[in-house]
Amino acid sequence: MHSLELLSPARTVDVALEAIRHGADAVYLGGPSFGARAAAGNDIEDIARLCDTAHLYGVRVYVTLNTILYDSELPAAEALTWQLWRAGVDALIVQDLSLLRLNLPPIALHASTQMDNCTPEKARWLEAAGFRQIVLARELSLSEIRAIAAAVKVPVEVFVHGALCVSYSGRCYASQHCFGRSANRGNCAQFCRLAFDLVDADGRTLAHDRHFLSLRDMSRLNSLDELVDAGVSSFKIEGRLKDSEYVKNVTAAYRRRLDALIAKRPDELCKSSDGIIRLGFTPDVSRTFNRGFTDYFLHGRPRSPLANLATPKAIGSPIGMATRVSTRGFILRPLPGGEDAAPVVAGDGLCFIDRREGTLQGFRANRVEGSRIVPASPLTGLAEGDKIYRSLDFAMKKVLAAERTERKLPCNLCLSETPRGYAIALTDEHGLTATLAYDAPHETAQSPQAERQRQTLSKTGDTPLLITEVTLKLNGERFIPASSLAQWRREVCDALLRDRRIRYRRDTPGRMDAKALDALTPEQLDYTANVANREARTFYHGHGARHIDDAMETTAEAHPVTADGTEVLMTCRHCIRRDLGICLQEKDTRHRAPLSLRLPDGRTFPLRFDCKRCEMQVLAPGETARKKQ
Repeated sequence: MHSLELLSPARTVDVALEAIRHGADAVYLGGPSFGARAAAGNDIEDIARLCDTAHLYGVRVYVTLNTILYDSELPAAEALTWQLWRAGVDALIVQDLSLLRLNLPPIALHASTQMDNCTPEKARWLEAAGFRQIVLARELSLSEIRAIAAAVKVPVEVFVHGALCVSYSGRCYASQHCFGRSANRGNCAQFCRLAFDLVDADGRTLAHDRHFLSLRDMSRLNSLDELVDAGVSSFKIEGRLKDSEYVKNVTAAYRRRLDALIAKRPDELCKSSDGIIRLGFTPDVSRTFNRGFTDYFLHGRPRSPLANLATPKAIGSPIGMATRVSTRGFILRPLPGGEDAAPVVAGDGLCFIDRREGTLQGFRANRVEGSRIVPASPLTGLAEGDKIYRSLDFAMKKVLAAERTERKLPCNLCLSETPRGYAIALTDEHGLTATLAYDAPHETAQSPQAERQRQTLSKTGDTPLLITEVTLKLNGERFIPASSLAQWRREVCDALLRDRRIRYRRDTPGRMDAKALDALTPEQLDYTANVANREARTFYHGHGARHIDDAMETTAEAHPVTADGTEVLMTCRHCIRRDLGICLQEKDTRHRAPLSLRLPDGRTFPLRFDCKRCEMQVLAPGETARKKQ
């Protein structure tokens, strides 16, 4: 059976609990420190509370410890791994290889996408190093994912939804270079969301004040079956900085789609956690935060632009077209095929792209009179025929704030008669049974009791259990006080939950294959290997590396360079030329190379295009694009 894992993000433990309630098979969140989202940390006590609840459902808890580490931080990082293991954490998502040389508890390690996991060779290297799950780069196509999954025996994890980094993760140094804030140490300044001018070698401005590096959000909701067939086991939602409403909606949407897929192929696929989920709403990923959607490079290079040049903010889904426009409002006409979109309500946040300025303009719907939208303040810039987007869905926000989804563990209960009284047994879907016996008199009832007894025994209140069947094995009608039945039911429920916690088993650490690791270790490593401490350096040296550059974060005076002498800040599969229709592969020669991105303060970043790899690099200011454009 191919076990499928839906992996949801959490900023806090309370958000993680909502993710579990809405269908996550696993959750990932930051610990007190060393996570790649420094603003999303959680203390050990809260993580222990999360693990206690999660493991009841067979849900795994992964903690991100995926920053690169300095020598001075290694003792604290080692101590933290022990604290997390004692708290019940199932695995650590890591980037720094120093952890493979520290004294760690018997905890599984997952290879973070920050390790730039793009090839079968890298995946085999990580498996040989002992990693138990590999998080692939977001940029990979379906065929590339399939090749990697076929190359290893450990589970492969891919992102399926959420914000996109324009650079390969782990290979973005723009934030460190420009602001002294390292993305590899959890302090990304989001350089990619800034507005730039695009200029050519003659200084001509080709485009002004555009968000060339700000990508739309990923959505692969309609490609889960293809990913399963490619060998993917874990489906990861991005969003450790997102709110509870986002996590609930997106988790529920993917849970529904995965469950439908499993139902079609029950002999091949199975869910990796337990519980029946009763949703309190209809999920719709288009109705919570998004910048517009793309499936990225899953099916090859997309024809539509990946970047939203007008804005880095949430734009939402298009809901109609503006007609009969005035400063006091407009008529909203549905787009073709969009007639089923949720109606606009007062309080919705709406927006459009100003044709003259090319920028996003937003406003609040103050009143809705049929198809007429009245804004909260006078409209400017809106023209006849402009597409209207909904960036804030007020009705959906209210629904998500108030909904009460339940996740319950189905069980069967049996009450039977014994020589000394009664026995009550509770059995879960895996056959685990808790049985308690009670001494009580056998009192014959004068009227039918079965219906009342079943009603009393089936009540589970706010416990995680759902008693779906009650069997009575009694010698005729017996009178048993309802208070006794309720007490026995509570006690057997507690006993089964206790047994489920005891029976839960965490994954075990992987075993290192030193011979395979030695054969796969590169001899030369530049600064993109992100080696920032002596233990990581020793690990690489011990398996065949001969030359290792320091991480960019450790070289304050001399900026590191690649093998050709160039300081590369970003390496991207996204290509600005392709988005703008001036691709070099199509022999466009209208603009003299190199093209550059220029910030309002004048700093200019040359662009280098590797057409053989179909990649774009953003270079440091002052660099030249050495390769032929």
